[in-house]
Amino acid sequence: MTTATAPQFYSYQGYQCSYDQVLPASGSSELPLLLIHPIGVGLSRQFWQRFTAEWARQGYGNPIYSPDLLGCGDSAMPRYAYHPIDWAKQLQYFVQTVVQRPAIALVQGALLPVAVDLAALQPDLLAGLVLCGPPAWPLMIRDTPSWQHRLSWNVFDSPFGAAFYRYARRSQFLRSFSTRQLFATADGVDEEWLALLQEGAKNPASRHAVFAFLAGFWRQDYTAKMAAMQQPTLVVMGDRASSISREGKQETPAERIADYLKCLPKGESVTISGRNVLPYESSVEFVRAIAPFIQRLHS
Repeated sequence: MTTATAPQFYSYQGYQCSYDQVLPASGSSELPLLLIHPIGVGLSRQFWQRFTAEWARQGYGNPIYSPDLLGCGDSAMPRYAYHPIDWAKQLQYFVQTVVQRPAIALVQGALLPVAVDLAALQPDLLAGLVLCGPPAWPLMIRDTPSWQHRLSWNVFDSPFGAAFYRYARRSQFLRSFSTRQLFATADGVDEEWLALLQEGAKNPASRHAVFAFLAGFWRQDYTAKMAAMQQPTLVVMGDRASSISREGKQETPAERIADYLKCLPKGESVTISGRNVLPYESSVEFVRAIAPFIQRLHS
């Protein structure tokens, strides 16, 4: 039996930040799970709802912490060009002050740089990592010019950007994008998913985090930092994984896995059915795939 608490809040650098936690009713010595949500129109900690429910349904009792990154969900949304290191420092503070012990990080998609930066900031905060559909390998090993990021941010941070965000949060756009880029089947893009995104995008200030991500501030060479990670790391890939960027279009899921495992000192992998949002679209299979890895870290 687990008990889910209402959203809670903490203060970070003067900003109010939100998180959910699911704690075993009788306490637990098992390693906590730190869930790092993706960035996108309407995305927040709510992305992990299906995973959290399925984890409990299958009988696992790890404490679960699901924070909203700055700019997302119920956290403060300052007008700021967020870099991965900004969110990594927020999570570092969160684990230090709220979780208060090492955790296993589950990181979705292209937020992997945030987890990599967190591991570099303070390695002892992470007992392991689960990479859920990580980005195409070329995106993780190539710097793009900072002027290019800044130029893109300036275009987005304008009346044009505000108008584009109003367009992008429409149900028709969200359904089309999710079908083309995220889910393995059109049936996966259900009303629950669309409602989640539309609710999360109601506040127009949520566009700042999305635009910082689209501007590419995360597009750096992370090979040295990943090669230094000594935490056990599980790469979970969908058998229909794809890439939005041109650099990753020709890459097969097996090739992407192989490139990650060449770099990660303690990496292993598993492939399951699905495409790019595995904790949501394939939650039952995803839990079954990662549970042995997480239990092994606890033993």
